[in-house]
Amino acid sequence: MVPMSSLASAAGLCNFVDVSPSPFHVCRTVAVQLEEVGFVRVDETEAWPAEAGRYYLIRGGSLVAWSTESSSAAFRIVGGHTDSPNLRVKQHPDLESAGWQMVGLEPYGGAWLNSWLDRDLGVSGRLSVRDGNGLREVLVKVDEPILRVPQLAIHLSEDRKGVTLDPQRHVNAIWGVGNSPRSFISFVAEREGVDPSTVLGWELMTHDLAPSAVVGAQSELVSAPRLDNQGTCYAGTQALIAAVQNPADVTPVLALFDHEEVGSMSDRGAFSDLLNTVLERIVLGRGGGREEFLRTMAGSICASGDMAHATHPNYPDRHEPAHRIELGGGPVLKVNQNLRYATDSAGAGAFALACDQAGVPLQRYVHRADLPCGSTIGPITASRTGLSTVDVGAAQLAMHSARELMGASDVKAYADALAAFLAPLA
Repeated sequence: MVPMSSLASAAGLCNFVDVSPSPFHVCRTVAVQLEEVGFVRVDETEAWPAEAGRYYLIRGGSLVAWSTESSSAAFRIVGGHTDSPNLRVKQHPDLESAGWQMVGLEPYGGAWLNSWLDRDLGVSGRLSVRDGNGLREVLVKVDEPILRVPQLAIHLSEDRKGVTLDPQRHVNAIWGVGNSPRSFISFVAEREGVDPSTVLGWELMTHDLAPSAVVGAQSELVSAPRLDNQGTCYAGTQALIAAVQNPADVTPVLALFDHEEVGSMSDRGAFSDLLNTVLERIVLGRGGGREEFLRTMAGSICASGDMAHATHPNYPDRHEPAHRIELGGGPVLKVNQNLRYATDSAGAGAFALACDQAGVPLQRYVHRADLPCGSTIGPITASRTGLSTVDVGAAQLAMHSARELMGASDVKAYADALAAFLAPLA
């Protein structure tokens, strides 16, 4: 068998991000790409096909895809998350202040609020709409500059050095002028061809409208929103496609979860039963029982993919000095002794071997011991499933900003490493 090589590219990532402003759109984009190579969608409420093949399911803003074309039962899993920090529309969004028409917004996750000011914002997400005696889902994607959260003028700040943003008062968006509030939900519904009176629920969020771009004097950088963690969603999808087209003696799985940025505690987050349920049904579908499922899990491994902190050139003191991380330096192995990352020596070895087989360099990240460390789905997945888990990622700057930066060459290197992990050489 030859080493895996994906078709991932910086331009491909830019397109992926631009058509996927919400977790629901991420799932649709991934599904379209998987269906092009023979994946078939299954429904959790129905019996799954007994024959070997390529399958995926969607639960809200989460997606799990797998191939049972190999004879082996052992799972190789790449995990990630579809959500990103942003500003989300409140349940009673229609506000008026000082003669301005406003939309009430609420920060989702650890959004770096100052980065959302003075940007042209669109709206995306989904509506729950009455359809006869039932409900149907309508995806929303308004790629027009309808919202803006204005910065306070420097002349009005107390010391001309900046302002402290109150998430309750200072991140509501302007969308017009006048003293009589208009219905924002009706506006969105009509834009999607929906009768506003039939809208019964919504999950709507803002997104920056500036298109993703390959930038830099030598086109060595990617500037885009939501790289955390659509960088992994894209790389993981390309890795799975590469893996199934040159299969190894494992069962490759891609698991992309919603709600990581707010703790994963939902029906479709990494704390849910989603991954365990899918993996058990895969084993049951090929004739195994509970005992075989448990043995299979014991022999399986998961790479939790999330973006990693590159060393910031203006703030090098905020990083562990012995662990410099560079854009363009290859995938990142993340280790934390207090288990904010799930990596142990066995997992580190498995991913290092995948990078070696893919022919890409490997960087090793450790957070400063005197700063609080963020986390991922890795520790959650490990504790919920008992799977051996390793935390990995691609380097970036400006994590959790409305717009982020990563290395263009890292896009393919990251996808190639994940492909080698999903289909290891014998």
